[in-house]
Amino acid sequence: MELLPSEILATNKFEQSVLSLALINICNQDSHVGQAMKERYNTWKSETDDPINNPWLDLHQFTIYVPHPEQTYEDITLEEGLSLGYNIEVEPIADQDSIPYNIPEGGHFVAVLKQNEVNGKFKIAATGMFIQPLAALSLDIVTDPDEGKYESMVIKHPIIRDYPQNFVQQIDQYLNREIHFKQLPNLVGYVDQTQNPDYRQPSWHEIYLEGQGLKLF
Repeated sequence: MELLPSEILATNKFEQSVLSLALINICNQDSHVGQAMKERYNTWKSETDDPINNPWLDLHQFTIYVPHPEQTYEDITLEEGLSLGYNIEVEPIADQDSIPYNIPEGGHFVAVLKQNEVNGKFKIAATGMFIQPLAALSLDIVTDPDEGKYESMVIKHPIIRDYPQNFVQQIDQYLNREIHFKQLPNLVGYVDQTQNPDYRQPSWHEIYLEGQGLKLF
């Protein structure tokens, strides 16, 4: 059964802004999400006695929760939680066969869950991958869960203005393993405070206003 337009992910500015801000937090290794990734990776490696390397070279899953725009919480506002990336979970993936994609090195699995009503349950709304060098999300957005229908969408980092003209072609080449991730441009370096100390991560309000058509960056 096809979903109603309001049930499909990213059909309004609020959800588009949530996804953009999630991408911002995932790209920045100094964010709450970046720090959580390092902690979980180090714990996982210590439990398996494997050597600790760069966590970005091991496959992880990022789970993004898209709340209802009127959802409230006791100890924090919705906007503050989204700004800090508290709606994102990250865990290392030990078995790549457990996910529905064959992701090349440099990419990570992404699952997006959406809340359609206040205090309601979160349901799967999209799956896909995060391509770290390109600072981009490539998502398959569910339109009919019963028939397995979806629409593809690529989400770019809102701060980066100079994506290459062959950006989509580079994604296809990377996913088809025609090029290695180290051959991709390091766009994430502009928006990762570990690589660019001068970078300032924007807040929810800035991203939402940008999504409304106001040019802030």
